[in-house]
Amino acid sequence: MKPNKAIAGTTSVIFALGGNACITVLKFIGYFLSGSSSLFSEAVHSLADTMNQSLLLIGLRSSTRVADEEYAYGYGNERFLWALISACGIFFLGAGVTVYHGISSLLSHHEAELSTTIFAILITAFVIESFTLYKAAQELRLHNKEKTFVEALEHGDPVTIAVVYEDTAAVLGVIVALCSVTLSYFTHNYLWDAVGSIIVGLILAVIAVFLIKKNREFLIGKSIPEELAEQITEMLVAEPYIEKVIDFKSEVLDIGKYRIKCEIEFNGAALIKEVFDRGDLEGEYEIIKDDYEEFKRFIAYQTNHIPRLVGRKIDEVEKKIIAAVPSVKYIDIEIN
Repeated sequence: MKPNKAIAGTTSVIFALGGNACITVLKFIGYFLSGSSSLFSEAVHSLADTMNQSLLLIGLRSSTRVADEEYAYGYGNERFLWALISACGIFFLGAGVTVYHGISSLLSHHEAELSTTIFAILITAFVIESFTLYKAAQELRLHNKEKTFVEALEHGDPVTIAVVYEDTAAVLGVIVALCSVTLSYFTHNYLWDAVGSIIVGLILAVIAVFLIKKNREFLIGKSIPEELAEQITEMLVAEPYIEKVIDFKSEVLDIGKYRIKCEIEFNGAALIKEVFDRGDLEGEYEIIKDDYEEFKRFIAYQTNHIPRLVGRKIDEVEKKIIAAVPSVKYIDIEIN
């Protein structure tokens, strides 16, 4: 399998990476000019996002490597691994550092030197963060046209979802920083600035925990969406030669790449009927009915068709399932 030309999540990650790199520089300039705790938290936040999006980009590239003997189902899970590492980075670097700095500023009674330049930097950051959030949401919708936006957030590409949530946290963080800096500027009370820093850190922590949970689900073998599992099961039992589905297992290998394994029980009567319908058995029986040895050879010959018939029927239903659900790339149907 060749790598996809357009990897889901790439556009949003590249836009977010470029935007956050610029914002990080602006926010650190603002922090060094003012000493604002909220602005420091926002600068660290953007730095963490820039590093995390670099990790997400590595994961996207790694996940497209061709399957080999060592990894027969490919490297799709790498995107989940790097997204998980990214989420851990948000928690420890982003949330941990900003909350610590906010508490430190609160206890040390640190006062910031605020000016209109700081407000200009935060407003610029808000515009850029909002744009990257829009691009991430747009890409999520593009790859999940048949789903509502809420369903896309639940079942979509975790890399794109990570960018959506990170940018949402970034927009909220800038709003919090603007509010806290504004309150500090007009009230001359340092507490607002320090509290803003802590709130930004807590927002990051909540987003990080959510992303860690989501990527953990994929890494330990998340099943395909329930409605797809039901659709495939219904297709199986609709076949006249399948009596019932005894066991059904599935796993998401990558975005838009599923593996299915199920155990079925064949309807023997339907199979025998098809064998009977294959030729003029009555005429052949009339020829051999008085020769028992010929009769045994005849039965052995007809019975020999059954395994091939079973194999052909399994191949047919597998093709039907893959045609109906293109995301199913690997399917293994076993007979009970």
